[in-house]
Formats: sequence, C-alpha cells, structure tokens
Amino acid sequence: MANSKLYKGSLTTIILKLLNESDKMYGYEMTQKVKTITKGELNITEGALYPALHKLEADGLLDVEVKKVDNRLRKYYKLTDKGNKETVSKLEELKGYIKTMETFMNPKFNLE
Repeated sequence: MANSKLYKGSLTTIILKLLNESDKMYGYEMTQKVKTITKGELNITEGALYPALHKLEADGLLDVEVKKVDNRLRKYYKLTDKGNKETVSKLEELKGYIKTMETFMNPKFNLE
C-alpha cells in the first residue's frame, strides 16, 4: 500500500488522529509513527504531509509552535479546540466509510 492513492483521501484524518493521541508532534515524527503503526505498509511523504499540515493550520485546526532543537528550528503541530471537534467528525466519517466498503466487499445476499 506504500504507493497506493487510497490513503491520500484519508491523510487529513490520519494527521488529526495522530495529533489527537499526542500533545504535539513534528512532521518527520508523524511520518515515522505512521510507518511504525502500519509496519511499513503506509509511507507518508513530506511532499504530501506538509501541504496538508499547512492547510489544516490555515483552516484553524492546528496551532504551530517553533522550538530550537539541536541548533535547528523545529515546528511542532497540535490540535486547536476546533481541530479536536473536527477530529471526532472525521473519525466518525471514516468509520462509516469503512463499514460501507466492508459491506460492499462482503455482501450477504438474502435470497428469501
């Protein structure tokens, strides 16, 4: 699934879920966490991640905190109150989608 386009529509939900489970994270940390959780099946590229983070920030869902780490500036992202509410909504939406796809993939026909 590393090269699949399926996850792209879920990238926002993935980011929100990660940040919902952590106080704050930086971009590279997010990519590595996803890789670890999925045992390497899902790789989020920086080219996909950072535009999504910037959009979420522009939409008021994320706050950004810049810290100096090892003589480098690192951006940490965390959810705003609006981001927390959106996370709940996006996760419910994804659960519904997965349920629909499971029904589609494994239909149980009633022949009565």
